[in-house]
Amino acid sequence: MNTAQSRETPAAQAGAAEVEVAIVGAGLAGTSLAAVLSKAGRKVALIDPHLVHHDEFRAEKIGMKQMGLFEKLGLGPVFRSLATPMTDLHVFRFGQLFERKKAWEYAFSYTPLVNGMRQALPAQVPLTVGKVAEVSTGPDRQRLALTDGSVIEARLLVVATGYSEAVRRAIGVERVEESKAHSLSIGFDLAITPQEFGLQSLTFYGRRVADRIAFLTIFRIGERLRANMFVYRTVADPWVRTFRENPQKMLLELMPEIAARCGNFVVASEVEVRQVSLTTTKGHRRDGVVFIGDAFATTCPAQGDGMHRVLTDVDCLASTHIPAWLETPGMAADKICAFYDDPVKIAADERAMRASIYARRITTETGLEWRLRRLRNNTARHLMILGRKMRRREGLPAPRAA
Repeated sequence: MNTAQSRETPAAQAGAAEVEVAIVGAGLAGTSLAAVLSKAGRKVALIDPHLVHHDEFRAEKIGMKQMGLFEKLGLGPVFRSLATPMTDLHVFRFGQLFERKKAWEYAFSYTPLVNGMRQALPAQVPLTVGKVAEVSTGPDRQRLALTDGSVIEARLLVVATGYSEAVRRAIGVERVEESKAHSLSIGFDLAITPQEFGLQSLTFYGRRVADRIAFLTIFRIGERLRANMFVYRTVADPWVRTFRENPQKMLLELMPEIAARCGNFVVASEVEVRQVSLTTTKGHRRDGVVFIGDAFATTCPAQGDGMHRVLTDVDCLASTHIPAWLETPGMAADKICAFYDDPVKIAADERAMRASIYARRITTETGLEWRLRRLRNNTARHLMILGRKMRRREGLPAPRAA
């Protein structure tokens, strides 16, 4: 039996609880929002079907911008205790070292991250373990009936259920697919140790359009060496089945230039695969309820903007909108829409969607426009490599790559 399932015992009995904010879904978005609101003195209920978050392959690395949001929300110390920092990043293009960047990145496993964030929740926000059976929303009060018969009433309902559709359907909102089966995330451990690997992080960009590979990135998570690869294929593609059967063979063929550095790509874990579609939400502008994170929209994780969207949603709600909403009576749609119309949220969502679409097109499209774009980009990169070699011969410092 799965560990999460075997430990499913109620963390709190809701009874007929009355709170200011009820949050359904205790993934990263819901748990973060509950922590921030409770620290601000708000009465919050956090509801999830599982006491321990189930094993899930999701985001595994963030950059300094996302870390800045964790810090702004007051969650930096908890996150840092669960992540592995990196500052020396090696980037390979055209089969050779293209750039060595000095920048902060943080690697983590999603499931331990969520469980660690749950364990760090303030005592006044115990996790209510239960499934939502009925939902009713309105301009003043929101009501959740759980399958165990308990009831939670709130002024505001926040839906943070990720890809799950049950609560969304019960409320009557629709998920709209903007790009079905847009990309595929692949994750696995390498048998080589971080000490043998020698680097903190290595990213290798695909060389051929036909391979449909965005990039492979290899990094430390604690004492494990982890690999994430992003490809523009579907789960049903025969390429994916072949990769799962013999990932080492395919990686040796695709990326021979870095094979020795990576222990010849001996894989030490199950190959995890997650299909991602780009989606938005329709019918969400309504009384009493707000949708955040992947419950509102989904984008490709290859660009790293998914975590940024989640944390931006939490920040906008916790620092601006929820405090303002609770100051006055009612929770009608005009209040809720202020969040969806927030220029900071809009910018984060649009940037993530735009980057997701562009990255796939620049990698896979074969039309004249995209061939010319790749030629322009690659010519500039080759000139940078040539310039760096000439500077080394002349004993001059190389400029930083853009």
